[in-house]
Amino acid sequence: MVSTEGTAKAATSLRGPLLRYRVLAYATGVALLCLTAAFILKYAFDSPGMMSWAGVTHGVFYMVYLVMAVDLALKARWSIKGTVFVLLAGTIPFLSFVAERAVTHRVGSGRKL
Repeated sequence: MVSTEGTAKAATSLRGPLLRYRVLAYATGVALLCLTAAFILKYAFDSPGMMSWAGVTHGVFYMVYLVMAVDLALKARWSIKGTVFVLLAGTIPFLSFVAERAVTHRVGSGRKL
C-alpha cells in the first residue's frame, strides 16, 4: 500500500507534466472542434475557408499533445492500454476533454491509468 506521503510526493513531481498535458489537451480539443466545424462548412455549405488553417492547427497541436501525453505517461507509469486511450483521445471530438478530466483525477489521487 502506498503511503499518503508517497502519493503527495508523486503528485507534486507530476505537477509540471500534468499542467503541460492539460493545456495541450484543451488546445487539441478546441482545434479538433474547429476542424470538425470546417469539415461541416466545407461539405454541407460549400464553404472551404476554414479548411486552410483548421487542419494544420489541429495537426500541430496534436503532435505536441502526443509528446506531452507520452511524457506524462512515462513519468506516471501508465499502462500501455491507458496511454493509447489518451493518445487517441485527441482524434475524436470532445474525447480529449473527457480524457483530460480522467487523467487529472487519477494523477491527482495517485492512481495509474
